[in-house]
Amino acid sequence: MKKQIVFIFALFVSAVLFSQSPEGSWNGLLKVQGQQIRLVINIQQAENGYKATMDSPDQGAKGIPVDLVTFTNDTLKFEVKMIGVTYTGVLGEDKVIKGTFAQMGMSLPLDLTTTKIEKEKVLRPQEPKAPFPYLSEDVKFINSIDGDTLAGTLTMPKKEGKYPVVVLISGSGAQNRDEELMGHKPFLVIADFLTRNGIAVLRYDDRGTAQSTGDFQKANSTGLANDAEAAVSYLLTRKEINKKKIGLAGHSEGGIIAPMVAARNRKVAFIVMLAGPGLRGKELLELQTAAIAKASGMTETELANILRLNSGAYDLVLHSNDTAKLKTDLTDYLLTTLKDDPTLGENPTLEQQDRQAKGYTDQLASPWMQYFIKYDPFPTLKKVKCPTLALNGSKDLQVPPAENLTLIRKAFGESGNKRLTAIELPGLNHLFQECTTGSPSEYAVIEQTFSPLALNEMLKFIKQQTK
Repeated sequence: MKKQIVFIFALFVSAVLFSQSPEGSWNGLLKVQGQQIRLVINIQQAENGYKATMDSPDQGAKGIPVDLVTFTNDTLKFEVKMIGVTYTGVLGEDKVIKGTFAQMGMSLPLDLTTTKIEKEKVLRPQEPKAPFPYLSEDVKFINSIDGDTLAGTLTMPKKEGKYPVVVLISGSGAQNRDEELMGHKPFLVIADFLTRNGIAVLRYDDRGTAQSTGDFQKANSTGLANDAEAAVSYLLTRKEINKKKIGLAGHSEGGIIAPMVAARNRKVAFIVMLAGPGLRGKELLELQTAAIAKASGMTETELANILRLNSGAYDLVLHSNDTAKLKTDLTDYLLTTLKDDPTLGENPTLEQQDRQAKGYTDQLASPWMQYFIKYDPFPTLKKVKCPTLALNGSKDLQVPPAENLTLIRKAFGESGNKRLTAIELPGLNHLFQECTTGSPSEYAVIEQTFSPLALNEMLKFIKQQTK
């Protein structure tokens, strides 16, 4: 799900040192909350000193304006007011600037060098390596409704056979066929495990991502459901697939999409909801914001302010049918509310207020977010007639299990579908990793990609449906 906590922007700085000039590009690696973020600051000589821009390649940000750059007595200082960043570092004889990166009350060491820096390799012991003891085929199929071509990988136990199959549907955000995030490839791990155990698996790049065509930025869950249904249609053309044993397994937002497709397409024999929501988007975002903020040590007062700000903005989205008017209403609301926001300092400038309001407005008014905030999965869950497995980790802070599994059980109870298996798996987070707190800050530092407990529950359920 979309994170409501402040994003940390990284700096990547490199420069050629001539007579102790800071001109050039300096490279650094910021380590924050288990993540490695490459940073770049590009410094040029200006009329009265220096000017600079900042890039964060890992976050897709480039050319962020740097408001202030000074270099005096071998000390480099710069400030990016838009995102609350300051940096102070001293250039040593080894031509490395050793300093401190600060943002939103957090200070972290950051060294800058003229040498390009790569991320440190992290251990991912579950990630399978070729050669594989099964068939792996790159495939393409077309979403005839939206006109996109989806590229993916179909793995099958052997070349000849009639195999049950599972389509993997990724969570929110543009992701590749491995659902790659935080240095993990959960769909690669799942596909490898299931295929080794006799189940074919189709996983694909989201539209507009990697080798798939289309525009992800204009998509919402309805369009993404069309992509998943196109995968089902494609599998019906494959002679190696048992056409009566086609299932869907969706993670997070994919756990919204799988029921959408199953509710309208009787060719879907079963579904697996991996941390799939039962709550409406607005309520889910508020719940996850509170859970993650508390785990991050936010005070009750700070949390109350954020929840009040978000709730008012979500309500505007919830009752809007006109995107242009929504943007105007959101901007007016946010400017009014942010006027005395302590995160902008005691006397925030109009420019600072405008920037923050614009960023939040653009996010909330996007097609995906508008749809997500409004969407209530409950009515769709009541229409699902096939066997369903709903798995949640007990430490999932993004789709908290108690509230969401309760509603999923209620939906199936009201519809009379008794073929629901709903399980809360102890000690697992939103990515189904064995964890300590469940906070997203742990995702990258945990070596495990996907708990064997969750893998075995999936396999047991799928085997039951494909006897």
